[in-house]
Amino acid sequence: MRSYLFGSGLFSALLGGATLFRGLRNNEEPFTWRTALAWVSWGITLALAIGAIVDTFRAKRGHVAAGDSPVSGDETKLLRQRLRS
Repeated sequence: MRSYLFGSGLFSALLGGATLFRGLRNNEEPFTWRTALAWVSWGITLALAIGAIVDTFRAKRGHVAAGDSPVSGDETKLLRQRLRS
């Protein structure tokens, strides 16, 4: 579970969200369309990081990953690594 929680994708997405939240709490600057785009971008980044975690989790249990997944083609290798440990 630690490999999922401390993965670089999820870690950077959470840090980016914290930065956006700090900027939102700052009342000196108004909420603009650029701020809205930054939040949308953060949401997409977080969704992709969580999707990669889910794909890796499923691949380690022998399920086939989608073709656009970062672990596509490595399912058997991940399953073998899981069965060894």
